[in-house]
Amino acid sequence: MPGQRVIAYDSTLRDGAQAQGVSFSVEDKLKIVQRLDQLGIGYIEAGNPGSNPKDLEFFARVGELDLQHAKIIAFGSTRRIGITAAEDKNLQSLLSANTQAVAIFGKSWDYQVTDILRTTLAENLAMIGDTIAYLKSQGKEVVFDAEHFYDGYKANAEYALSTLQAAADAGADVLALCDTNGGTFPDEILTITRAVVERFAPLAIGIHCHNDCEMAVANSVAAVQAGAVQVQGTINGIGERCGNANLVSIIPNVQLKLGLECISASQLSELTAAARFVSEVANVTFNDKAPYVGHDAFAHKGGMHIDAVNKNPRSYEHISPNVVGNERHILVSEVAGRGAILNKLQQIDPTLTKESQAAIQILEHLKALEHEGYQFESAESSFDLLMQKLLGKFQPYFRLKQYSVYIHEPSINGINSAVTVQLFVNEQESEATAYGDGPVYALDKAMRKALEPFYPVIKDIKLVDYKVRVLDSNQATAAKVRVMIESTDQHSNWTTIGVSSDIIEASWLALKDAIEYKLAKTQPSQA
Repeated sequence: MPGQRVIAYDSTLRDGAQAQGVSFSVEDKLKIVQRLDQLGIGYIEAGNPGSNPKDLEFFARVGELDLQHAKIIAFGSTRRIGITAAEDKNLQSLLSANTQAVAIFGKSWDYQVTDILRTTLAENLAMIGDTIAYLKSQGKEVVFDAEHFYDGYKANAEYALSTLQAAADAGADVLALCDTNGGTFPDEILTITRAVVERFAPLAIGIHCHNDCEMAVANSVAAVQAGAVQVQGTINGIGERCGNANLVSIIPNVQLKLGLECISASQLSELTAAARFVSEVANVTFNDKAPYVGHDAFAHKGGMHIDAVNKNPRSYEHISPNVVGNERHILVSEVAGRGAILNKLQQIDPTLTKESQAAIQILEHLKALEHEGYQFESAESSFDLLMQKLLGKFQPYFRLKQYSVYIHEPSINGINSAVTVQLFVNEQESEATAYGDGPVYALDKAMRKALEPFYPVIKDIKLVDYKVRVLDSNQATAAKVRVMIESTDQHSNWTTIGVSSDIIEASWLALKDAIEYKLAKTQPSQA
């Protein structure tokens, strides 16, 4: 095991595309391939060229990419029952993809052979051997995915192993053991994989796990500990049912915890960005709680925890966040204590100390705001602006004179609201009216219309998410609401907050902060 290299094999574009709600265009797939290649992924399983026109187009275009690390893999099944491999149209499609490597799945569970394929155990072995031998004769590197291997081994170990033997005898380069139903536990994976490694050495053994018991990452790591040298999975664990093994967790676990080379250190530092990139392209909400790469993976809120992390990060962090391209977040809240506040304040004014009156007053002000319903731990951008204002370090970019909201129902052509906003920019009044499907949308449009002549960079801001939460429902329609707005300029995301018993005012406060935060990052104030 020492010095062993573990190859990351990505199936996001094939297994991941089988997840509910995920559909990749050809352009999406090409973008992901390039990003995974930069990350140092060894193999990218990109689909079945015989299954649909989209995959045919993808394979025709992916060959034009100048990949530095990854080999593209076309995926298919063993030949059909009762014909030769050369006669199988699906195998011909597989060859037409012109990839250096191919992956072939075949049955390793006797029940699957007799009751699902409805053929004999002997014919299934012939299908495996014939298919792999044919592909090897065509000059292909072949990965054999032994489907349902662990269930098959537990039901009939002799037959499950015979399927691997058929693949090995035919020249397979890798035998990938699949926990297809995702129901095997790590101790079983360890024991069974070790037995396979010992029997088939020096042939490379791989692992392919599904997450139906939330064991896919643990099972994959266990297989590596047993001697597997190829790990299959998807970025962020997307996939059918409960998903596939999450390569974003497996790679740092293997590299940082087991000490086995998977990708380079510089590539590992790109892990967080790559995970978020794939989530964005797949249009899947990113998991902020994800180990290693999530926004909350290195977030600290409790005062004692923050104090300890400031003294020595190892006290509450198992690795340094920058190793995987993430960053530490000190969450500001009523339980954070003066140490956390000071950490934030010193970014604005390094001369402040823990005992300074400003830090004490700001902490009390923060507690009062959180009592009113503000939650700055999820809206750090609003907090940063608030700190600058309380320290007298912020010069406004614009001031509100007033806004007027008019709502009429039923809507006309999808428009039911009109908002007029009057602002002062550098003592010059700017007024704009906008219409929209809802008052918040119209308010956002009117603000932009009034400000863009002075600050053209506002055009770059896009709203990613808008959340409203009722804070005290017992007050019925008089209840306070908290509005959270996530914005992006394609380079970074930021979240702002507003609280009021008036949902439009709460939205105004959050929208105003979103724009001010962008302006504070890009240009000097003019108001």
